[in-house]
Parts: sequence; structure tokens; C-alpha cells
Amino acid sequence: MSNGARAVQSHHNQPSVDQSDRIVPINLRQTGPTPVELLISTRIRKSPYWHLSMAAGCWRAEVYNRVYHPRGYVRPEDGGAMAEYDSLVNDVTLWNVAVERQIRVKGPDAEAFVNLVITRDAAKIPVMRARYVILCNEKGGILNDPVLLRIAEDEFWFSLSDSDLMLWLQGVKVGQPYDVEIDEIDVAPVQIQGPRSVDLMTDLFGAEIADIPSYGLLEGKVAGLSVVVSQTGFTGEKGYEIYLRDATLHAEEMWNAVLEAGRPHNLRVIAPAHHRRVAAGILSWGQDMDAETLPFQVNLGYQVPRTKQADYIGKAALERARALIEAGSPPFRMVMVGMRVAGRPIGEYAPDFWLVRGDVDGDPVGYLTSPWWSPELGTNIALGYVPVELSAVGTALAVDLPDEYADEPGRPVAAEVVEIPFRPSVNPNTRERLKERGADSAV
Repeated sequence: MSNGARAVQSHHNQPSVDQSDRIVPINLRQTGPTPVELLISTRIRKSPYWHLSMAAGCWRAEVYNRVYHPRGYVRPEDGGAMAEYDSLVNDVTLWNVAVERQIRVKGPDAEAFVNLVITRDAAKIPVMRARYVILCNEKGGILNDPVLLRIAEDEFWFSLSDSDLMLWLQGVKVGQPYDVEIDEIDVAPVQIQGPRSVDLMTDLFGAEIADIPSYGLLEGKVAGLSVVVSQTGFTGEKGYEIYLRDATLHAEEMWNAVLEAGRPHNLRVIAPAHHRRVAAGILSWGQDMDAETLPFQVNLGYQVPRTKQADYIGKAALERARALIEAGSPPFRMVMVGMRVAGRPIGEYAPDFWLVRGDVDGDPVGYLTSPWWSPELGTNIALGYVPVELSAVGTALAVDLPDEYADEPGRPVAAEVVEIPFRPSVNPNTRERLKERGADSAV
């Protein structure tokens, strides 16, 4: 019997994993794969690129931001997600990421309003630049971690992760004296990711594309259609996003133009590469963090600058939390760490939060959120939560893997806490650049 099966029999939601600092504990029931047919109905939105993803071979999907989200193109028998990974790290890939809904804040008070809802300083974001940001509730919990694009002095776009931020932003504005309009706009992005992305993008936009800095923006045209380009992406590889204006009208023209430009570069349409973003230490909202997670628990302390003078939602709670951390009494039990995990290669999405133990024979004390196989490192890697006292680099742990991945059925495999990112990124994110400079990103 596997450890997962034993855990289900002992209790339905792992009481030995202390989640007393949460209102709603993470569901740690180990149910395994439960394949069901995805119902397609008008209750969930189809993005402008949905039918194009189907034509490209999409065979599975999930719901993200209330939009159907393609999550697989290469069938398991043909190599599955790891075949898609191979295209990402060697050539160039096209992703349908229209689920990154675009929420525009526009008006004379746009900067002041955005400054109220993000932890970083909006005034320091130049026009035609983007930033990775977080928005927190009054308790300091992370509500969303979008890329924020500053299109003009009076216009910002929130490119959302998986939570419905528009309603919250509109609610914050109620009764407040900010002269802004907050709307979802008809803009849908695709991502172009991989080492040959700059070649493809040069063919589309010209040589000036190579001059865009990380998180830089460029106005341009594809097939005569108006787009905004950013040098961003959900990987540690070189990459870009193309934000198509009036996307419901022009999705086919732009998508097909990118496919045509990609032919000489061995372009492949793939799903968002969670296996690569794990290696880069990039977080996924709803999977690695949620509204009950403080930034300090997930290596996002650098997103809470000590130098921001203006007030913002969550500031008081975050400053209290930082003071407690510095006094040695953090207001949370668990923190996220990176782990190397033994066992057979994990080449597919985990259906459960697999359990972490302090040792092979101990009770579960934590859980994995994002495990994958790293071909470059020759081992499984994972993001996951463990008690603060077990979070130091080098700490030995054990992980319950399903029998198909375990070295020995029914027995936990060895694991070790390691540095994040797991390997250097071609396109380092802010946290990596801070680490290279020796800056403190923890608190």
C-alpha cells in the first residue's frame, strides 16, 4: 500500500500538517488522478485563440480566470509535456495565454490609485515599462501577482494571474476620490518563449526588438494589427509577450502571422511550461500561494520595499509581519522552499499536494505544490511548504510520491532543501538579479 493510500485511511486531510495559521487549510487529501471530461459551455469564456489552440492539437484544458485554458498539445504517447519542454529550451514556442485577462486602470488619478493597491512604488514605473507586482489584502495576503504594464502616464494594464482582480479593484474604488475608470479590455496576449524567440520576433518587428530591456514595452504591428510587446514570460528562457488589441476581431490574423514567421525557427505551439517556471522559481498563484499567504513566506519579501512612503492596502500588516520575522517570531508556521526530490522522473502535473515528512518514518509536516523533473539537473525538483524550522538549505526531508514515481512502492523518497532558482535563468527575474547583487530579498 502506498503512503498516499495509508494517509487517506488515517485521516481525510492530514491533521499532522499544522495549518493553524490558516482559516481554510490547503486540501491535502491524496485522491490521485481523477480524470473527467471537461464540460464546454457558455458559462466559462472561450478566449479569442481557443479554436486556434484546438486546431494546433490541444487535447486537454482547465479553467483559469474563468476562461478555458489549453494545457497540453503533445500527447503522452508522443512525449507529452517533456516533449513540449524540449522545444522551449532548444527552439521557440507559442503559447495561448489569453487567460491573462487585462484590467485597465485609466484616468488622471491612475498612478495614485495603482500606488494604493500594489506594494511597490507605482511612481517609479516609467511609461512603456512593465513590472512584476503583487497586490495584498488588509491582512497582507497575496491577492494576485500580475505583470503591470504602464502604457501611458494615465494608463496601466494589470495582466492577471488566476484570481478575479477586476471586481476587487472596482470595489476598492467605491467611495474613493480617484478619477479613474477600471475595466477589462479586449486585449489578449500570447507568449513567444525560447532561445530562438528573438529571431522570430526580429522577423516580425525588426531589429529594434533586440533593444527591448527586460520588462520593457514596445508598440508595434503584426499583420497590420496593433499590438504591445513586452520582454516578459513565464519561464527563465528568453521570451516575449504579444498583447493584441481588439483581439476578438483579429485573433486569427495575428496567430497565423506568428505561425508563419515561426516556421524557419522550428516553432511549436505548447502549453504554459510549468516545468520550466519551477526551475526558475516562478510562482503560480492558486498553486504556490493564495490570499492567505504572506509575501515573506514565498521569497517575495523584495516586493515589500521598506522605502515606499505612500500608504497602500496591506502595508500595516506587512510591516508588523516583517518586525515579527526580524524578532525571530514569524506570524506563520510554514514557508516555501525549493527541494531536490529523489524517485523516478515526474513528467506530468501532480493531481495532489504530495506530502513532505521530516524523515522517512515521521508524520507529514508539509507538502509539495509544484514538482517536476529537471533534465538539466537529472533529478526531480519541487516547490513546497515546510515548517520554518525545517527550511534551511541542506535540510534532509522525505516526500510521499505515488507508486509510479517512488523508488520503492509505499516508501517515501529522500529530499533536500536547496536554493531557488534551481538553475540559472537565461532571462533572470527580479529576485535572481537581487540575489546576484547580494541584496536582501527575504525581508
